[in-house]
Amino acid sequence: APLREMLEPAALDGLRVYFPDPWPKKRHHKRRLIQPEFLDLVAQRLKPGALVHCATDWEPYAEQMLDVLTAHPLYENTQPDGGYAPRPAFRPLTRFEGQGLDKGHVVHDVLFTRR
Repeated sequence: APLREMLEPAALDGLRVYFPDPWPKKRHHKRRLIQPEFLDLVAQRLKPGALVHCATDWEPYAEQMLDVLTAHPLYENTQPDGGYAPRPAFRPLTRFEGQGLDKGHVVHDVLFTRR
């Protein structure tokens, strides 16, 4: 069932998206989860003030996440400088993240609140 049918409006306290598929090929970027249309739908299901937290070790996707969320009128960056957030203590270290860190990848955290 679609998300809009599964959850009532303002039902969610937050959204966490950790290490989604980056779809690195340009022709596949449209398949990335963090897109304006997805954020529109999620905004309807988030309570005002809800936290949206995304993390990725794929820098081009991190840039897209930051750009798309910054451009969306219903989300506000938690960072005063409008950039990436330091890794919050509440974010678990995933197996995938550990593998990326072993390879020297940098993890970017993006934290926004629902207006």
